[in-house]
Amino acid sequence: MTSFSELGSPSPGSTAWRALLALAVVFVLLATTGWTAVRSHRGAPDALSASINAWRHGSLGGRALPDPYGSPRVLGRWFDALTKAQTDRVVRRYPLAVGNLNGAPVALRYRANRVALIKARADERKRMHDPRLTPMGRSDAARRMHRYEDLLDAGRQILSFDPSGAGRAAEVFGDLAHANRVSIVVPGVDTDILTFQKTERPYTATVGMARALYDNERADAPDTRTAVIAWADYTTPAGIGMDAATGKLAAQGAVRLRALVNALPSLSRVSLMCHSYGSVVCGVAARDLPPKVTDIAVAGSPGMRAGHVSDLGTSARVWAMRDSGDWIEDIPHLEFGGLGHGADPVSSGFGARVLAADGADGHAGYFEPGTTSLDNFARVGIGAVQSVSCGDGDDCTAGLR
Repeated sequence: MTSFSELGSPSPGSTAWRALLALAVVFVLLATTGWTAVRSHRGAPDALSASINAWRHGSLGGRALPDPYGSPRVLGRWFDALTKAQTDRVVRRYPLAVGNLNGAPVALRYRANRVALIKARADERKRMHDPRLTPMGRSDAARRMHRYEDLLDAGRQILSFDPSGAGRAAEVFGDLAHANRVSIVVPGVDTDILTFQKTERPYTATVGMARALYDNERADAPDTRTAVIAWADYTTPAGIGMDAATGKLAAQGAVRLRALVNALPSLSRVSLMCHSYGSVVCGVAARDLPPKVTDIAVAGSPGMRAGHVSDLGTSARVWAMRDSGDWIEDIPHLEFGGLGHGADPVSSGFGARVLAADGADGHAGYFEPGTTSLDNFARVGIGAVQSVSCGDGDDCTAGLR
């Protein structure tokens, strides 16, 4: 990362000085004008925390339940030893806790989250007609109720769900329990339960991104057991404001991302597909990710909280792409006083393998079907890295076997 000491004492005409001045202007504007999107969410009790707390104090057959944040392997063995009646009991009593436990069998998590979604839908249906709420509050309840109905559609595999606050979720495409190749789509700002999927411009939302990636991977490698996770299971920044300019939410998201990866099947190979602020999350998480993560690919990145690939501390291959019309190119790529996210990942000095992004059409179009950017993501995801399309002037497959 670029630090003030590394810049020395910049003269007013130097590139470093202009970059620092630009960064200062950007963040003063963000802090004092309407550029910062402010979202207010209902102050509902934290349902997930309540369920986890109940789990911590619960018992089964006269024995305490295991630590919900314990080793995924230990939790997995505990669940495997349960009878059907015992499994039914814990799902019925603690649906949110079970649905979010890294280590619980994925099929059981899908089932538990369905139970939790049914309850959440009923709660929002009541709020839709609550005279104590403002019209805006009742409208918010209606939108959430319809979103939960969508998530309850037959065949959907909801890996995690949290209705608290803005809401979080993750969905699986494919057979995660038996996949050899797992891709995780990590989205950027303004991602919550309501924007998890979109009817208009579906491939700009996490669900559409993951579904498009899964379809492309299946088309490219029909005999490979693949799965893709639409992972909107961290609190993202609200708009292009101060939260988006710092690494606080990325650090919190990185903890959750590492926990997910550590719970995936040990024999699977994992690739992270990180868009926009999601690439900041992936950059922060990189150092402590297990060797099963073979590739980290970023698109439209404001930076990865690093000055060079070597600073990420990962053995994974790092790929980067940016469409020529992506506005993210114009932000200052440096870090100073906690603001900014470090070097530009597509710059030659960063050291990432640069991929072509033809057809992406701006900041939100990297997962649009038919684009080179999506095809490159898919080839990284299935391990066909020698067949990716490199960016202009970059020999991105050099040294690959």
